[in-house]
Amino acid sequence: MTETDRRAKGGCYNRDMRIASGKVVDGRVELDTDLPEGASVTVLALEGDETFEADEESEKMLLEAIAQCERGQITPFADLLSELRNRE
Repeated sequence: MTETDRRAKGGCYNRDMRIASGKVVDGRVELDTDLPEGASVTVLALEGDETFEADEESEKMLLEAIAQCERGQITPFADLLSELRNRE
C-alpha cells in the first residue's frame, strides 16, 4: 500500500484532530481559536535551536522508530487510539 493509499483511507492522520495556534500569556496558553470544554491538548513549543539529550536506550528506541517509519512499518492512528483506549 502506498502512502497515498494510506492517507486516502485515513490511516495516517486522525481526521478529528485539530491544530490550534496561540501563545503563552501570564503562564497560560491562549489559543487563536476555541476548543470544546474539556478537550485534551498537546502543546509543542518552538524553542529555536534548543536540543535535548537522550540516554543510550532512549536514543536506540528513537532511531529504531524512525527506521520503522522509513520502511513503512507504521500503525494507523485509529489503531493506536483504539489500543490506548483499551488499556484504560
